[in-house]
Amino acid sequence: MSHGHSHSHAPDPGAPGDHRRVLWIAFGLTATIVVAQLVGSVLTGSLALLTDTAHAAADAAGLLVAVIAATLSLRPPTPERTWGFRRIEILAALGQATLLLAVAIYAAFEGISRLYAPPDVPGPELIVFGVIGLAANVAAILLLTRSRKDNLNLRAAFLEVVGDALGSLGVIVAGVVIWTTGFARADAIAGLAIAALIAPRAWVLMRDATSILMEFTPRGLDIEAVRTHIEGVEHVVAVHDLHASTVATGLPTLSAHVVVDDECFRDGHAAEVLANVRACVAGHFDVSILHSTFQVEPRHLSAAEPEGVRHP
Repeated sequence: MSHGHSHSHAPDPGAPGDHRRVLWIAFGLTATIVVAQLVGSVLTGSLALLTDTAHAAADAAGLLVAVIAATLSLRPPTPERTWGFRRIEILAALGQATLLLAVAIYAAFEGISRLYAPPDVPGPELIVFGVIGLAANVAAILLLTRSRKDNLNLRAAFLEVVGDALGSLGVIVAGVVIWTTGFARADAIAGLAIAALIAPRAWVLMRDATSILMEFTPRGLDIEAVRTHIEGVEHVVAVHDLHASTVATGLPTLSAHVVVDDECFRDGHAAEVLANVRACVAGHFDVSILHSTFQVEPRHLSAAEPEGVRHP
């Protein structure tokens, strides 16, 4: 027997925008920083500049992956890939977070060793290369500011250039301190500060991406409140097999088995109950869920399900 199965078919509010041009420009700026600061780190031997160069290189790699992810996410769904490549942005963000965390760990170990044996680092050269990096990063920040909230991929790109800009600022401060006071450990301290700046951002990004890949309940959605609202719809007896997850940024989904009075299948109320449940889910919560799947079941059939088949 068919139990009534329905998906919402509203226009897709989670459709990805085309941000490739912005990402390409940001990648070009970041790649320029990598080349300039790599030359500077070789010339000066600065840990702060080397760490910031590695950070910028990770950013550039992340931005390149972001461009690829943005391109793939625009491909339409197919019978084999019903969501298309929408989740590629999450994989890209996880990759970026992993790179950033690796850079932070390296910088921390190297910085601690240099505190005990600080090398001679020329302050003026540090300032010059730090200013070059800061200027390019500020340009990238301005470019990404408006689109950073559109998806996790762009958020990762924005956070990376912000962190890199702060790293460049740290390089400048270290250069000024070394130039004016001769305190050589300022370079190692700046490197450690940059590592401390990178690590929390990488952790948060990794946590958010992993949460989506593990199909945890979307942040901000109270699943028990959803259950209560659905069970409050007239003629609904119970809700089970209630699941919520996120396919990609702006694309939360929800599915459930909705048990209704047997009479609803005899007097035609089942379709009306289904419409009310869909409207309830779409409009009553901070997280708007327009991609929902509900299986409507009569009470007697639900009660007959074998023990262990039904889930909360």
